[in-house]
Amino acid sequence: MSQLTIAIDGGATAAAPNTDLGGTVNWVLPKPTDALELRLLWRTRGIGTTDMQVVDRVRFENPKPMEHRAFRLRLPPGPYSFSGRLVSLGWMLELVALPQQESVSMDLVLSPTGQEIVLPQEPAAP
Repeated sequence: MSQLTIAIDGGATAAAPNTDLGGTVNWVLPKPTDALELRLLWRTRGIGTTDMQVVDRVRFENPKPMEHRAFRLRLPPGPYSFSGRLVSLGWMLELVALPQQESVSMDLVLSPTGQEIVLPQEPAAP
């Protein structure tokens, strides 16, 4: 079984839009793999269909069985991380070994305040 990890510089899990996000990815692979890919993506959760979009990716070619490599991504202007009564949107980093599709992920908040935006709850209808 592969061991995959993601570490963000400074340990922060929240970042502002339009800023750089850096860190390292580490892996221990029991079998050879073609490449690893770090993906920056957002996804929705809640009532209805789950949506997801990969916004950026960094590909690590010719990986050794045990290695760590640095990454740097430019975060987009949005959408911001938010939580509402019916739906929420969250960001994450996902490291995937290819072609096996083994992966690890890390949640990330994208917001100018460093906090997920909590939408106001409408009162229930009488």
